[in-house]
Amino acid sequence: MASQHRKPRSAGTRVAGIRTPALATAALTSVALLSQTANAAPADDKPSLEEVEKKVDDLYRQAESATEKYNAAKEKTAKQRKQVDTLLDDVAKRAQKLNEERERLGSYAAAQYRTGAAAPDTATFLLADSPQDYFDQTQLMDRMTGRQKQEVDDYFAEQSATMKKRQEAGESLSTLTDSQNDLKTAKTTVQTKLSDARELLSKLTAEEKARLAAIEKRKQEAAARKAAELAKQQAAQQKAQEEAAAQQDSPSSSSSSSSSSSSSSSSSAPADSSYATKADKALAFARAQIGKPYVWGATGPDSYDCSGLTQAAWKAAGVDLPRVTYDQVNAGTTVSLANAQPGDLVFFYDDISHVGLYIGNGMMIHAPKPGAYVREESIYYDGESSIYSVVRPA
Repeated sequence: MASQHRKPRSAGTRVAGIRTPALATAALTSVALLSQTANAAPADDKPSLEEVEKKVDDLYRQAESATEKYNAAKEKTAKQRKQVDTLLDDVAKRAQKLNEERERLGSYAAAQYRTGAAAPDTATFLLADSPQDYFDQTQLMDRMTGRQKQEVDDYFAEQSATMKKRQEAGESLSTLTDSQNDLKTAKTTVQTKLSDARELLSKLTAEEKARLAAIEKRKQEAAARKAAELAKQQAAQQKAQEEAAAQQDSPSSSSSSSSSSSSSSSSSAPADSSYATKADKALAFARAQIGKPYVWGATGPDSYDCSGLTQAAWKAAGVDLPRVTYDQVNAGTTVSLANAQPGDLVFFYDDISHVGLYIGNGMMIHAPKPGAYVREESIYYDGESSIYSVVRPA
């Protein structure tokens, strides 16, 4: 009877305690699928070779941009350090002179006190750190000789000038500290970007590195074709200009036209000839640097960054260029790409973070990026859209 009153086990309890073969199979299948998905996830997350190439190129560009900021901050810091040192030296000299003036005034006060020519408070006035409150007392001024009055005037003038110089030096020191912080930040940014790029490249297999080299080679070939097209365009333009000049110089041309043309050519030829001479010197220097490594922040003679190379090349031609790309871009006359001449500076990217020295026929000499060497290369090495402007210095 007791057994008749037992509550039957629910189906849910039975299923929970002892799983049916179908449910067990489903569970095992789910576990297997989850395991496969988990194992497949890292492979799916791995970037493609093209993505790695783009990421590395972007990192190198960002590093080069940070390098130019570093160069600018370094140059600014050096100038400000020199200015601060000059100011501090000036303040020290003024302080010495001020002490000498105080000693001289003190001797006047002591002499007046000993002879009874002045009241005791005269000595207090002359020896005090801030005697301006006593200075307006006319009876004291009456007791002083003309020379002594001039000494007092000189003292106050020197004291005022010294205070201003001290304030100026303090402000310059504050500015210098800011520039040093900018320098440190730029340096850290460069090192971080380069480290990230190296880490990405280190993860590539030998096969992937070979494929990456093949991709780079195809890009260089395409860039060389674009350079050849520009060379052909420039050659055609040069030929047309020569034919036009020959036609103007022909006897059939009017005398006034010939005279005008002769005058124009005589005034422009020396400038063109002068530029070509300087450009040849700059290019000769740049060619001699081919094979030297790119090092960020370097200005030679054993290594260069991009703007360090162009600055050094034009310096060899007697032309001083600013240190960084975004100052060099304003150091001459902007010309069209079609009118580019050997020696011109070719700037790249919207942030003007790279520069090369044009050698003609769509080619340039430049210090490309970390891990590379100074070399000749097409100005289209990173695509036509990367070219920012062409500037003719000198």
